[in-house]
Amino acid sequence: MKMEGNLTKGPILKTLTKLAVPIMASSFLGTLYNITDMAWIGLLGSKAVAGVGVGGMFTWLSQGLAAMARMGGQVHVAQCIGRGDRKRAHGFAQAAVQLAAFMGMAYAILSLLFTRQMVGFFQLADAQAHAAAMSYTRIACGLIVFSFMTLTLTGLYTAQGDSKTPFIANLVGLATNMVLDPVLILGVGMFPKLGVVGAAIATVTAQAIVMSIMIVGIVIQKKENVLKGTRLLAKIPWEYLQGICKIGIPTAIQGMAYCAISMVLTRMISGYGAEAVATQRVGGQIESISWNTADGFAAALNAFIAQNYGAGKNDRVKKGYKASLWTVGIWGLLISAVFICIPEPIARIFFHEPKAIATSVEYLIIIGFSEAFMCVELTTVGALSGLGRTRLCSIISIAFTSARIPLAIILGGALLGLEGIWWAFSVTSIVKGIIFVCTFCWITRGKGTAKMMKLNKE
Repeated sequence: MKMEGNLTKGPILKTLTKLAVPIMASSFLGTLYNITDMAWIGLLGSKAVAGVGVGGMFTWLSQGLAAMARMGGQVHVAQCIGRGDRKRAHGFAQAAVQLAAFMGMAYAILSLLFTRQMVGFFQLADAQAHAAAMSYTRIACGLIVFSFMTLTLTGLYTAQGDSKTPFIANLVGLATNMVLDPVLILGVGMFPKLGVVGAAIATVTAQAIVMSIMIVGIVIQKKENVLKGTRLLAKIPWEYLQGICKIGIPTAIQGMAYCAISMVLTRMISGYGAEAVATQRVGGQIESISWNTADGFAAALNAFIAQNYGAGKNDRVKKGYKASLWTVGIWGLLISAVFICIPEPIARIFFHEPKAIATSVEYLIIIGFSEAFMCVELTTVGALSGLGRTRLCSIISIAFTSARIPLAIILGGALLGLEGIWWAFSVTSIVKGIIFVCTFCWITRGKGTAKMMKLNKE
């Protein structure tokens, strides 16, 4: 488990790919976590799927909050390494871990206190779906600190050029989850059938194992790791906390706003029945095959750009972005082709009722048109964040994601019904992808980069 280290030297594509592949693989493993859960829960029926989907909204919301420590820590650590300042890199890394632990425990406490109100927001009419949502939320959110720590540690490893350790950790976590899911959900041998409770326990256990492996990795790595000597109870210097918040808060707001908007849309969708809610949530998990992979590449690009930006190597910044854009664009087009051409076999993996299958097929076809654009959007957000422009990313993303609500009302009203809401998702993703690419090109054009570096120093 040795660190890859410096990303400011060597062939750009080779360096970026070497870092990106394990991260993309780790993100794909994260996707398989959720898909595995949903596939097994699907055997319990669409009502159980709908309940877990609602509960999963709150774990998704927590990831937006966790992004503050992850992104703030990752960008600053990478930029400090690029400048050769290992002392400040350690300071930012320690502060990020401390912040993640605190926020994870705070979110857990609030979730346990207000579970009924949180689930009640979605106004689930079906008692079985409501009970499933309550059970899943209490366990998954009550022990969410493991997820907070895992996400932050992954970001800090990546900032140092080490994407292999998080990959190994996630691989072990996935294996654990895949074994525990059928055992705890359906009951095997001496283990009773726990249903959605079993799914939540399996996921939390896997997250705890992933976190533990990455902590062990810090101890046994031969080369210096900026996380070595981290003390959770030490006082956080204000300059480190301020630096992390400056970069991380816009990202956190963006992630949480995106989730909040999805919650509003899910509430609208709940009027079409449990099958519609289940379709949206399962569809989102299926869709994560493309966006989790793109997000993984974006994380690699973020570290690459941050280090090179910190080192003043602007030409490598532009070339790294261009190479990444081509890679994720092609991946997105492949996913689009699969969703549009063969949606039914995919839907049948998760659903077994004819109505749910038909609804899921409609979702996959419509959303398929935007997959390439969404991949491009996520990659560009990673690039801009590496430059420290998280506030700009947040403004653009929130503005256009918010547009989904009025668009869904217009299209989903008398015009297209449920399909109109799906089209609201797809159209806004296409627009965001185009705007983000134009934004990056504008910021990094000619003298713009020099101006940006001056502003960053200030």
